[in-house]
Amino acid sequence: MKNVTDSFVSLVNWPFAGSFGFNTDILATNPINLSVVLGVLIFFGKGVKDNLLSLSDLLDNRKLRILNTIRNSEELQGGAIERLEKARARLRKVEMEADQFRVNGYSEIEREKLNLINSTYKTLEQLENYKNETIHFEQQRAINQVRQRVFQEALQGALGTLNSCLNKELHLRTISANIGMFGAMKEITD
Repeated sequence: MKNVTDSFVSLVNWPFAGSFGFNTDILATNPINLSVVLGVLIFFGKGVKDNLLSLSDLLDNRKLRILNTIRNSEELQGGAIERLEKARARLRKVEMEADQFRVNGYSEIEREKLNLINSTYKTLEQLENYKNETIHFEQQRAINQVRQRVFQEALQGALGTLNSCLNKELHLRTISANIGMFGAMKEITD
């Protein structure tokens, strides 16, 4: 012990700004230094070791969580890519159907337009035929009315002339002949 206290006393007596030297007395300096260093290391090393183990466990847990997160993210990415491809395929299918509907719609519109034009032309032709038939019918009716009127006036004129020129017997024969002619004409016109 005397050596230990002598060591500390000798430290007090060292010159402050002088030289640096080695103490070659192994028994005086090194065992004390070594025991202090080892004691400090052991004392603090237990906590450091525990802290290092808990830090290692913490890092391992963090590493596992990160790896799990990456794995989950990759799985989610794979699922998202799969859903995206399905959505793209569905979009392509819908676009093709829309194009088909558009083409079919345009051709259907053209077909309906042609059908409407043809139907309109047929209706116009029928109306033109009805108009012509109506005009022809009205012309025939007007001609027949004029004929009847002319015939009646001629007949009345002839009757007037006959009445003034004929006697009663001649008058009756002429009326009978005219009635016979009139009946024959009526049968011809019917």
